[in-house]
Amino acid sequence: MPQIIFIDHSGEKRPVEAASGATVMEAAIKNGIPGIVAECGGACACATCHVYVDDAWKAATGEPSHMEEDMLDFAFDVKPTSRLSCQIKVTDAMNGLIIHTPERQG
Repeated sequence: MPQIIFIDHSGEKRPVEAASGATVMEAAIKNGIPGIVAECGGACACATCHVYVDDAWKAATGEPSHMEEDMLDFAFDVKPTSRLSCQIKVTDAMNGLIIHTPERQG
């Protein structure tokens, strides 16, 4: 199983294992990652699973869809690497993926 490393705003690292085919949000919720609220359960209908993809992994995770970009308008402190974790599907090639969680959700 690929490993995802979640890093919170204070720098604390939390490595977790994620099933290929699951979303980054599902891995976060399953492993109790603080800062990922996921109010809509992964329907891309809110921005409470907002994360920052580490620059080194931006290409591997792809670009946000138009719908995701619209939802990111509701997120706090959006950056060029902002994504909704519910929209990032985990693949075996993402072993070591680094995800930063924001200080708070919007």
